[in-house]
Amino acid sequence: MKYHKIGKLEYVTFEEFSKELFKDPEFKKAYAEPDVEFQIIDALIEARKEKKISQREFAKRVGIAQSALARFESKKSNPTLSSLMKIINGLGLKLTVSV
Repeated sequence: MKYHKIGKLEYVTFEEFSKELFKDPEFKKAYAEPDVEFQIIDALIEARKEKKISQREFAKRVGIAQSALARFESKKSNPTLSSLMKIINGLGLKLTVSV
């Protein structure tokens, strides 16, 4: 990795740091796999949009704040299990967990 110097400060650019990270096969694999959490959120957003229901209308229908739904859909917060179940049930979906 190439280090640069400004006075006594040494640094590496983000591009150089990224190149170094991607040399690690485990990092490369983890980076390429979409996060399961994001896949779930994206699937729930898609299901709501397919039903042509606005965030505001849907939040009111399932009994959660529209702002909470917006934060969840923008991946800025994680809902409680209770809120997640309201979203899933409100979309007429079923949550299945397997090991």
